[in-house]
Amino acid sequence: MVTIRLLLRSVLVRAAAFSQVPLPAKKAMLKRSPLGRDLAVKSISSSFGSTGFFPVVLCPISTNAPPAFKHIEGNAALRSRLLAEMQRFRGNVYLEDGAIMPEELTSDGRHQLVIDEYSWHLLTLNKAGAVSSCLRFLPEANCTEFDELWLRHSALTNSAVWGSKLRRAVEREMTQADRARLCFGEVGGWAVAPERRLTAEPLRTVLSICGLLQLLGGCAGIVTATRRHDSAPILRRVGLSPLQADGEDLPPYYDPQYRCEMEILRFDTRYPPSRYQDWICELSSYLSHAPVIASPVPDGSSRARRPVPLRDWAVTEAVPVGAF
Repeated sequence: MVTIRLLLRSVLVRAAAFSQVPLPAKKAMLKRSPLGRDLAVKSISSSFGSTGFFPVVLCPISTNAPPAFKHIEGNAALRSRLLAEMQRFRGNVYLEDGAIMPEELTSDGRHQLVIDEYSWHLLTLNKAGAVSSCLRFLPEANCTEFDELWLRHSALTNSAVWGSKLRRAVEREMTQADRARLCFGEVGGWAVAPERRLTAEPLRTVLSICGLLQLLGGCAGIVTATRRHDSAPILRRVGLSPLQADGEDLPPYYDPQYRCEMEILRFDTRYPPSRYQDWICELSSYLSHAPVIASPVPDGSSRARRPVPLRDWAVTEAVPVGAF
């Protein structure tokens, strides 16, 4: 435990040190990065150091981080600890929002999902090492059909009207990603501390996950977004668009599992919104210098294949908003 605490402290010190680099020097570092470019807008990454918050990336279990990342720490125990802290933070936020019930948490208060072990996680930590926001990307490039995706748990799949349309629309997105040689996946698990919601953190977190996906080589996929706290509208403003079936947008719907209205949006990192393109590029370069915590990959293996997760709740019929 002492070793983990000391290692965590060193990770936080290194992340904080990069956050405190003067802006001219930081720009020079970012320009030297393969993804760096001449920044024509105010630095968004400087908001990390100026507010005492900074990012940490968690790799999926038994996955090698690509060489674009400069500070990779191979420590399974530290990764497990930070993952548990993220789950506990997410559980507290979702519980306060009414998205989950107390019985959906583990005995130590964690919102634990099967896919957490197989996802990339972007965490924002404060100086004390506490999580203030989180967002994940679940790579699903090894899935070949809709029934292997985590999205199959969505309540909209059970809609007599929209279930088959959702399936066709998502499988079309999977085919297009495969043809473009992009990793297909799902973004979710977004949580921001209540006291941070009226700051730049929500926008910075979303743009940072875009930057992370660029470091992973480019990705396309799906986001199931809640309308709570304007999450879905924020995602649309930064370039995500409604998923379409037969030329028609899939409607917002009420999800009884999370007790809120949801939207299913699509993204493709090849086409960032022009308004935020420079910021995404800057954050991508910034994240290449952020701490990346991985668990050592077993000899002879480059990645652990994600098993198709079991359906762990019974979802009732989705109710499209406005269809009453």
